[in-house]
Amino acid sequence: MNKADLSKQPTQVSAMFDEVAAHYDRTNTIMSMGNDLLWRVATTRAVDAVPGERILDIAAGTGTSSAAIAKSGASVVAADFSPGMLEVGRKRYGKLARVSFVEADATNLPFADNEFDATTISFGLRNVVEPKKAIAEMLRVTKPGGRIVICEFSTPPNAAFRGLYDFYLGKITPALVKLASSNPDAYDYLNDSIQAWPTQQVLASWLREAGWVDVEYRNLTGGITALHRGTKAS
Repeated sequence: MNKADLSKQPTQVSAMFDEVAAHYDRTNTIMSMGNDLLWRVATTRAVDAVPGERILDIAAGTGTSSAAIAKSGASVVAADFSPGMLEVGRKRYGKLARVSFVEADATNLPFADNEFDATTISFGLRNVVEPKKAIAEMLRVTKPGGRIVICEFSTPPNAAFRGLYDFYLGKITPALVKLASSNPDAYDYLNDSIQAWPTQQVLASWLREAGWVDVEYRNLTGGITALHRGTKAS
């Protein structure tokens, strides 16, 4: 079984996600105690897509978030670098007229400049070997005046809650994963990547450094995840 490490080599990470693709969504729902459904709703609302827009959903995985955004009437490109994830996504959502699937590397997107009204990535940026480069690529392909939405695991600001969350990640999550996942070892990496990921403030600074403006974030579920937003200057 494939397990990536914090070097985040693309071939390792892609192979790992290929192996967990079939049960990925179910495992995430179990691990998050159903909160992933609420986080997806919050992200879809933040993207705020409208009919006629073109949205890029990076690290789209099985396309669940892409399908939710497409309900707005916008066209959504679901991009991921895991062929296994895309295969599951096409089986589930390939018949939707406004969702298309593309194999793509977040650090070298196969799209033209200023092509999308919004770009979004959920729980994928921390798996990218060069996240700052991915943020810059998202800026490049977004139209002037367009927006970025990032939903990612983060750092609970409350120390007591953070300690409880760390206990959950270290002790409870591994037991749940053994019951739900086809590759429990892969989730050791996912837990490690969550704990190694920078704070909300650091990610916000990366967005500003890349050139995004009006950057802001809000915590979800006590800061277990954070929703970052920004705009490309007109």
